[in-house]
Amino acid sequence: MKNILISGGHGRFGNWIRYYALIDDYNISSPTSKEMDVTDFESINSNIIKYKPDVFLHAAALTRPLIVHEDEPYKSIETNIIGTSNVVLACIKHNIKLVYISTDYVYEGTDGNYDEESPLKPFNNYGWSKLGGECSVRLYKNSLILRISMMNKPILYPKALVDVERSLLFDDDAAKITLKLLDNFGIINIGFESKSIYEFTKEYNPNVGKISLNEVKDIKLSKNTSMNTDKMAKLLKKEER
Repeated sequence: MKNILISGGHGRFGNWIRYYALIDDYNISSPTSKEMDVTDFESINSNIIKYKPDVFLHAAALTRPLIVHEDEPYKSIETNIIGTSNVVLACIKHNIKLVYISTDYVYEGTDGNYDEESPLKPFNNYGWSKLGGECSVRLYKNSLILRISMMNKPILYPKALVDVERSLLFDDDAAKITLKLLDNFGIINIGFESKSIYEFTKEYNPNVGKISLNEVKDIKLSKNTSMNTDKMAKLLKKEER
């Protein structure tokens, strides 16, 4: 049985990880953010000593609202960059496999169909903060970076963008795929078919309204962060054999 220690285990994605980990017979430990503060190296270190994980799944991050990364960038730096660096250092110290949850927002978002080797150029501070986390993870060979294009379920937004394409999947599907890919290394794009956010949302909420990118004034978004997910598909097919 694989022992997993997860940061951010009580967020929406983390809750799904814990749910499917139990179904798949993993032993998962999920201390709260107060019990394991990723901005404090000694807090991470003591939890690793306590739970003795085989895998550290680093899902803790400052995500939404996106405007907070623009208005208060020190929060992004403290949690997403310094916090991730602390996790990497602790995993190096104990020689533990690290799986880092990243995002499609590390790509430039202009042409779409980005694969794992595409150039990286985030278009907003959230993307930069997650790429900053990736930089420290990349220095540790015993690691896996999952760039996930994720939407929380259920969808609560009354309107969705008609001119922004992503390879979206729901957080519960992302959790299932993450657990299937834990034994891999390097970088893997995680997502489903490229669609506009509106097209994706309308399948689950027929009454959703439309909004365009030029109407969004408070946060920086880009038109197409869709990803090539061939690598993910091949690895999942291999797992099924």
